[in-house]
Amino acid sequence: MRVFVIGVGMTKFIKPGKDDNPDYPIMAAQATRRALHDSGLTFKDVKMAAVGYVYGDSTCGQRAVYEVGMTGIPIYNVNNNCSTGSSALHLAQQFITGGLYDCALALGFEKMEKGSLTLKFPDRTQPVDKLINYSDEWSTEKSKGPWAPKIFGNAGVEHMQKFGTKPEHFAKIAFKNHLHSTRNPYSQFRDKYTLEEIIKSPKIHGPLTKLQCCPTSDGAAAAILCNEKFLLEHNLQDQAVEIVGCALTTDNESTFAQKSLMNLAGYDMSRRAAEQVYKKTGVDPKQIGAVELHDCFSANELITYEALGLCDVGKAGEFIDKGDNTYGGRVVVNPSGGLISKGHPLGATGLAQCAELCWQLRGMAEDRQIKNLNYALQHNIGLGGACVVILYKKFNQKNGKVRADQSANPDILEKIEAQKQQERPRL
Repeated sequence: MRVFVIGVGMTKFIKPGKDDNPDYPIMAAQATRRALHDSGLTFKDVKMAAVGYVYGDSTCGQRAVYEVGMTGIPIYNVNNNCSTGSSALHLAQQFITGGLYDCALALGFEKMEKGSLTLKFPDRTQPVDKLINYSDEWSTEKSKGPWAPKIFGNAGVEHMQKFGTKPEHFAKIAFKNHLHSTRNPYSQFRDKYTLEEIIKSPKIHGPLTKLQCCPTSDGAAAAILCNEKFLLEHNLQDQAVEIVGCALTTDNESTFAQKSLMNLAGYDMSRRAAEQVYKKTGVDPKQIGAVELHDCFSANELITYEALGLCDVGKAGEFIDKGDNTYGGRVVVNPSGGLISKGHPLGATGLAQCAELCWQLRGMAEDRQIKNLNYALQHNIGLGGACVVILYKKFNQKNGKVRADQSANPDILEKIEAQKQQERPRL
């Protein structure tokens, strides 16, 4: 059964830990209402919800959804580390594919702490303990940095040793993503940096410097999905983006058996997920014009170029040097600015990727719009582990109509929301 994204919405991603930051129900409600507004539907049209978050108590998903409506629908709480948002999206897509529901909400949010990710339950086995231990054991690169940049930094070191990749290649990725984010009003950071500034920023681990690492963030994002019958009955063809392929993979024996630092960072999970999507759809990576890729660190973006088939194995450095990963090149990777600049509220990231690619395919991405776009690919990975790869295409390949009140610009949406608030009857 065909599945379509018919509405998306998100909040601006912001620095966590500030006293005046909104709480998660408020952020989740804003993202959900924006997705519903984009779709032209009401919450009563939604038959189930999959809600992703990492940091929060049980049933935070219900508390977030109840802020918009309480209609008794099934609500599933999802936690798959950094791939939580796309895992919620995958779950909603699977329910529609299976014919259980005709319209579903996928929602993700996070309210985080300042600083690097930490392990929260020291009195029990950590789910990433083997990744941390083997990464330290197999790597010749030693530092006292946080565990996440060490794992991904070590993967970058392995790529350098195998293929002659230079530290400048990782820095060029960060330069690109920071530059892309200057055009994205949702981004947590919109500063432009020179390549020298990125290289000379404080060293974190291996080739990674501070400006090559994503920040923690507060934020939320949402998507409304439906089947083809629902789509046609509600006349939503002009804004529909089809999920033509969707795969979720987890670790297999190769993660540890091959003693590869790249596999510890999810390279093999990513490769297998991408291969499943390409096999199912018959789409060649060369047909893809936009990719939202999980660049938690620049090293992960670099090794994932090869895992996704965007370039040949060992050729990521050449791919970067040619500018084939940005506007004017073969494929635009992270037009949103990616996690490095847009921010990384764990539960929201995958759905923010979905929102960006839907806006791109619908021609609504304003200053960052990619021309002549047919296919777009999403990649979201969480250590521990899970990887989601999703392939999208526009349902109506001709330029669909955009309603006067539809926009991907948060400033315009805030004005529409303020107007609606004024028009509500007072009790």
